[in-house]
Amino acid sequence: MSKYDVAVIGSGPGGYVAAIRCAQLGMKTAIIEKYNTLGGTCLNVGCIPSKALLDSSHHYEDAIKHFEDHGIEIPGEVKVNFKKMIERKAAVVDQTTKGIDFLMNKNKIDVFTGIGAFKDATHIEISGDKNETIEAKNTIIATGSKPSSLPFIEIDKERVITSTEALSLTEIPKHMIVIGGGVIGLELGQVYRRLGAEVSVVEYMDRIIPTMDAAQSKELTKVMKKQGVKFYLSHKVSAVERKKNEVTITATDKKDKEVTFTGDYCLVSVGRRPYTDGLKADNAGIKITERGQIEVNEHLQTNISNIYAIGDVVKGAMLAHKAEEEGVFVAETLAGQKPHINYNLIPGVVYTWPEVASVGKTEEQLKDEKVEYKSGQFPMRALGRSRASGDTDGFVKILSDAKTDEVLGVHMVGARVADLISEAVTAMEFRASAEDIARMSHAHPTYAEAVKEAALAATDNRPLHA
Repeated sequence: MSKYDVAVIGSGPGGYVAAIRCAQLGMKTAIIEKYNTLGGTCLNVGCIPSKALLDSSHHYEDAIKHFEDHGIEIPGEVKVNFKKMIERKAAVVDQTTKGIDFLMNKNKIDVFTGIGAFKDATHIEISGDKNETIEAKNTIIATGSKPSSLPFIEIDKERVITSTEALSLTEIPKHMIVIGGGVIGLELGQVYRRLGAEVSVVEYMDRIIPTMDAAQSKELTKVMKKQGVKFYLSHKVSAVERKKNEVTITATDKKDKEVTFTGDYCLVSVGRRPYTDGLKADNAGIKITERGQIEVNEHLQTNISNIYAIGDVVKGAMLAHKAEEEGVFVAETLAGQKPHINYNLIPGVVYTWPEVASVGKTEEQLKDEKVEYKSGQFPMRALGRSRASGDTDGFVKILSDAKTDEVLGVHMVGARVADLISEAVTAMEFRASAEDIARMSHAHPTYAEAVKEAALAATDNRPLHA
């Protein structure tokens, strides 16, 4: 029987990063993955393939809508080769997962393919092509999450689909009805809208991306409506029925009036649930909450002292980079170090175009917590760089403490804000004030100048270009 200092169950961003960091710190490490490719949901059917399709569809939309503005003329009709687009997405995924294989070999991490299940707190049975048992002094559970549904919806994976199937369709839908106005539904909805599908988003809450700042929700709704996406907010779905190639969704609006939607595809995007199926956590005595999450303490340690859990399977935002931070945190804890994670500074991003990015407290949260704050906002349309690229939608908003001027939250909508948000994270990690950011030189012309201008607006309402 093989013995390890650490066994990691699950090879998503949290799991494989935890394994690498453990190996770097001198621990003999194994990683167990049920599928034939490493990388988990993010690399195989999540972050990476969705961004590949977002980028491909963005190029197509630019070609048919914006190239002419730039003096680029394409003779003949611009057409979508959807099969090739999907093939490119698959190639990107393949290249990325092979990169994880390389990292496992480089760091001398043993990879086991199969379902990892606890026999007891120190032994893991692996059921796959070859059944075997390994012994682990410590175990890190990183089994991630799966798409959620509603009790009355039957996901047939053909016409009533989740994000997994939406990434590998064989045709462009005529009318895709998206149940859920969160990150995944909006991103994939935008992909297919660009490619010519009619897209209707049915959302239970009164706004899309409801966990982000209300100003971001308002701006993204406005922009996506201009792009042709239809929104039905405050609508409670009560039934989803498929007849051959037609799907009918029944919902009630805020006035309790029944409304029906008919399309050829229904994307169910109502969140994700922790995935512990097949883990046999009870054999090790691990506690799981009523929400299906593995219960952990502030050290990400379960009630069994040598077993830890990270990522989507524990409380907190279901984000790949949050899982990565937790993987490193546990590895360094096992090595006797004193790592730290500030969960308030885990950024959130929506990869639509324009992009949406956020870190820290929203304006609604500060009001609820009765924190006195200042707000500075700067529109992207006032930037020379935005006008040069034609990406004038969006803004940067900075919220700072009314007394100390410390930055409490930064919320952005615009071109490349998924990258810009890291400036805000860095500033907040070092507890910068809005004035600190305002006094920093930002290269001209860049989208980042909007951050400086918003900081000037928050400091004493003195933006230079608005």
